[in-house]
Amino acid sequence: MHQGHDHHHHHHGDGATGGVGHNHVTPLRTVQWQTPHKTHSHDHDDHQHGELDLDLVEAAFAESFASTSDPASFLRLAHIPSEAVDAAGTKLVLLRVESEAVTDVGSLMPHLGGGSLRYDPLPAQMVTRRRKLRFVYYDGQAARLLKLAEVRDLKSI
Repeated sequence: MHQGHDHHHHHHGDGATGGVGHNHVTPLRTVQWQTPHKTHSHDHDDHQHGELDLDLVEAAFAESFASTSDPASFLRLAHIPSEAVDAAGTKLVLLRVESEAVTDVGSLMPHLGGGSLRYDPLPAQMVTRRRKLRFVYYDGQAARLLKLAEVRDLKSI
C-alpha cells in the first residue's frame, strides 16, 4: 500500500514514464507557453533572443521604470544603450522611453462565416491590464520605435 493505493511501480525519477504527474518526472524549469496579448508577427519572435518570458521582463521593466527616481541609472542597470549601432551599422541615440497603460474591457469575436463581429464587455475578473514599452531612438534621419527585444540586439558604443 502506497499513499492510499496499492500497485507496483518505480519511483526513481528515471524519466522513462513520461510527463508530469503522479509517478512522473518533475520538469527542471517552468516556461510560459501562452501570451494572450502578444502580436503574432513572425518577423521578430522572442525565442530568437534566447530569453524566456521576455514579455514578463518587459512588463517588469515598464512598471519599475515608471517609478524610478534615477531613470539614467536604471537604463544603465538594465543594459539599455544610450548610443548604439544596429545590425545594418546605423548609429542610434536614445531619445525617450515610452510606456503606455492598456486595459482591455471588451472582446470581439467573429460570427460564423465571417463578415461581422460580436462584441462582449468583459466581466471584472476577465479585464486585463498591461503596459506597452517602446524605446525611441534617433537614427540621424528619423525617430525609430524599438521594442525591448530589438534594443537587446543593438551593439552599445
